[in-house]
Amino acid sequence: MTDHVDPSLLAALAREGLDGVEGAFAYGGGRDLVKPGLGDRQRTHLCIADGRGRTHDLYLKRYGPESLVARLKRFLKTGRSASPARIECENIRAARAAGVPTMQAVSWGEEPGLLPRRGYLVVAAVPGDALERAGREFLARADQQGAVEEFTRRLADLVRALHGAGLVHRDLYSSHIFLHDAPGGPELHLIDLARAFRPRWRTFRWFVKDLAQLKCSMDGAWVASCWEAFLRRYLGDGAEGELVRYNRAVDRKVAAMRSRARRNKGRG
Repeated sequence: MTDHVDPSLLAALAREGLDGVEGAFAYGGGRDLVKPGLGDRQRTHLCIADGRGRTHDLYLKRYGPESLVARLKRFLKTGRSASPARIECENIRAARAAGVPTMQAVSWGEEPGLLPRRGYLVVAAVPGDALERAGREFLARADQQGAVEEFTRRLADLVRALHGAGLVHRDLYSSHIFLHDAPGGPELHLIDLARAFRPRWRTFRWFVKDLAQLKCSMDGAWVASCWEAFLRRYLGDGAEGELVRYNRAVDRKVAAMRSRARRNKGRG
């Protein structure tokens, strides 16, 4: 997976002012995607036509000023103090270099200085829809076609490639894995790598957290019938002794997540 970007697309972005921080924050086109918890972040869906008559499906992420406290917390946890735009761009490139199917970073920028404030990132859309929305119907259809095993292998390979590169996602829910039911088999892409990082210690704990988020958010029928096969594929040959350890740790984390969700729902 290379980071080569079509020059005609870059030229189209420049015409829209999406080749620098000022232009990105002044941009008024596209469709804003609003959801709770974004804070000073803004996400916009774009369809940009290039000079060759092609339309590109893109997302513009704009990161507003970040507090010193937020920057310090991230540095203490991840050892990184760059702007969120730079961090997500670097995460995408690292994941792609490791063979993880994910977005392509098309353009990015940040305000200069020792403590850059605003930043932006343009990424190419991935095909399909989130597993959270499309997974159940696909798996029911795939079960009739005997394709669930291939889906399980590809999902395990995606997570294994991510963790094999030392990266953790931190939000590895089914809403952040996109499924495209292609003629050659299910294609999976990981999105939203803003919070991903390489843990400097307690790596097993972080891997387990990712796996628990995935297990907790996947279709229950798939978990019941395919989780063992997924975990075996994820761990790889010769890791039979790790299977019990991982399963116990993941199930403890899933139980804790569900307990916390029930408490939060009760408070609401």
